[in-house]
Amino acid sequence: MQLVQIRPTEQIRVDQDCLGLLYSQLGEVGAEDVVCRASEELALRMSHCKSLHQTQDRAGLRKSVHRLIAIAEQIGMALVSQVAADVIACIDAKDDIATAATLSRLIRSGERSLTAIWDLPDLTI
Repeated sequence: MQLVQIRPTEQIRVDQDCLGLLYSQLGEVGAEDVVCRASEELALRMSHCKSLHQTQDRAGLRKSVHRLIAIAEQIGMALVSQVAADVIACIDAKDDIATAATLSRLIRSGERSLTAIWDLPDLTI
């Protein structure tokens, strides 16, 4: 018997038009502050989601994931927002296996998106 480890990957993109709009509306300092705070909140909320899932707090997890959507959309993380919506759909369907799988996908895509946003060449945070 051979064990195969699957490492799912997705193309991570940060919507630079969304970030550009933030910069034009708020200026460099204001936009960098928003991106920094949103990134920190996203990281904290993802960690909190893991804890809520482990304690099987579906209502708390749904609420926390829902908040992730607005944060992700604010800083151009469309994939994170979409996957978070998928997690909510799984919670609402009371499908624990799908919830666990999509939550794992959310954490992976969220972490990779956070890395991607810091790696943008024009971002000087």
